Amino acid sequence: MSWFESLILGLVQGLTEFLPVSSSAHLRLTAAFSGWKDPGAAFTAITQIGTEAAVLIYFRKDIGRIISAWTRSLTDKTLRSDPDARMGWLVIVGSIPIGVLGVTLKDQIEGPFRDLRITATMLIGMGIVLGVADRLAARDESGGKHRAPKQRKALEDLGVRDGLIYGLCQAMALIPGVSRSGATISGGLFMGYKREAAARYSFLLAIPAVLASGVFELKDATEGGHVSWGPTIFATVIAFGVGYAVIAWFMKFISTKSFMPFVYYRIVLGIVIIVLVSMGALSPHAAESAG
Repeated sequence: MSWFESLILGLVQGLTEFLPVSSSAHLRLTAAFSGWKDPGAAFTAITQIGTEAAVLIYFRKDIGRIISAWTRSLTDKTLRSDPDARMGWLVIVGSIPIGVLGVTLKDQIEGPFRDLRITATMLIGMGIVLGVADRLAARDESGGKHRAPKQRKALEDLGVRDGLIYGLCQAMALIPGVSRSGATISGGLFMGYKREAAARYSFLLAIPAVLASGVFELKDATEGGHVSWGPTIFATVIAFGVGYAVIAWFMKFISTKSFMPFVYYRIVLGIVIIVLVSMGALSPHAAESAG
């Protein structure tokens, strides 16, 4: 992998990780459209450490409170009803599905799931799901001619059942094209949560999964010696800086705006990929991963 490729891929990772458009799909597509080798699942997982570091810094106050309350609740039973302590447990519960499926489906994630036809299908399918969820949320928020606006749930209403459902939604993002934030935010909106609450839990829930995946891939890459460390670290740093800016923008955006622009983008991109693959202009299979 060249330094220029790592720059572009780092920018793409940072720009798309927190938007409901699938960062793994965009890394795969950027390489395919540019005629580069597929950066591979290991590169994706390692650069996601950079964007997740941006989450840790942006939500540092929330995370500090959660870790503190959760740690103290282990020995003080009276603290287990504290909202921050509960959030700590709910992040753990919500991380179980992607942890189990990530290990179980590792070979598929690094191979068949990276087929561009699957990516395109997921872009379109999850785009439609996100669109429906967004419309339901908008209807509740605005009410209607014959009914008052409906109060949607806040993070304080989150329980184990909803945490597991969020976790299952997040696990779907193991398939490129789904989008971690797109799947979890859609799940949250369908369960009746406010947009900002759904996004906030989505970002918090991603922390253990992304960091664990990155460390796991780091271990394999170190032992296998198949990663270009200089360009990969450079891309990770770029992803961190861009990702932080995107989080700050996105959290403001979702408080007042619709997700429909992302829905239209996903559907159009998915259709373009299917057309190009059908015409033979784009190979559905990944070129040999970049080293």
